[in-house]
Amino acid sequence: MLLINKQKDPVFQFLAGTFHQDIETPDDAIQELLIEESKEYLEDAIVFLTDFIESEHSDNKKNDYIQSCADGVYLPAFNLEPIDWLKNVIVQIKKSLKKFKR
Repeated sequence: MLLINKQKDPVFQFLAGTFHQDIETPDDAIQELLIEESKEYLEDAIVFLTDFIESEHSDNKKNDYIQSCADGVYLPAFNLEPIDWLKNVIVQIKKSLKKFKR
């Protein structure tokens, strides 16, 4: 794993808090996140998720970390590597923030 203390890691908190085993679907979880979280949190999430994706860790380690944190998402169903799925989540957050700016 990337961090010994995952509880303090914002990426862990985001993934585990949003995409836990009790979600209906990943899309529902994203929609709930976009409705319930503040604009400021979503902006912060873009930053820390992007920093994670661009970090020096190998893609394999990042993929394993994403999979372990987002345990409510069956990523093979998306036909994407976990890191690519997370990039799509970031895109969805960015799209929702554009609505705030109107």
